[in-house]
Amino acid sequence: MTDALAAMDAGVDLIGFNFYQKSPRYVEVGMCRNIMSVVRQDGRAKSVGVFVNASVGEILATMDTLGLNLAQLHGDDTVEMLNQLDGKGFKAFRGIPESVDGFARSEAPAFLVDASVKGVYGGSGVTADWNGAAELAKKYPLLLAGGLTPENVAEAVGRVKPWGVDVASGVESAQGEKDASKMKAFVQAVRNSEKKRLSVNQSLNHPKERGDCFGASTPRNDTL
Repeated sequence: MTDALAAMDAGVDLIGFNFYQKSPRYVEVGMCRNIMSVVRQDGRAKSVGVFVNASVGEILATMDTLGLNLAQLHGDDTVEMLNQLDGKGFKAFRGIPESVDGFARSEAPAFLVDASVKGVYGGSGVTADWNGAAELAKKYPLLLAGGLTPENVAEAVGRVKPWGVDVASGVESAQGEKDASKMKAFVQAVRNSEKKRLSVNQSLNHPKERGDCFGASTPRNDTL
């Protein structure tokens, strides 16, 4: 509960709940139910369930029980599985995929790009391939994950231009333990980079002709 309150206080747009039992960030459905009641009442952030090789039935049941907005599939999931989630699921790629055919959602986030670490399903602290992610971000409103911290997220946003950014280990004081001050610093770094980008864009274009610069609004943050 404390982490969720700190995340909302920091100003995140997405809050993630990890349902992978082998993760140090695992949260039980029963505990998450209490947290979600506060998240829904607050209304500022959308909720995302993180699943690793769970069945479609389990994912749908968990989402329905908790009222989650989206499901992030971080395992060896198929296009067929995503289709059964009625547009509420998005794929997390570990490394740059050879193809995203069938996996990319029609709305943001299209998918997530993380670092590729053998045997690890996210939260490794290893930086993703920003160059490869930047090429995908030209075509899709993606979430960028992998080794992001308050110190490097502004550079990541500037180089990749993602729809949003996802953080876990980068805002922890110890494995699985979130640090409220780091969360605030991370969000502030993202907001500052966005303000800088908008300022540069405004100086180059007539305000009425600006539109979206990379297909989305302010980058999102997934913090739990």
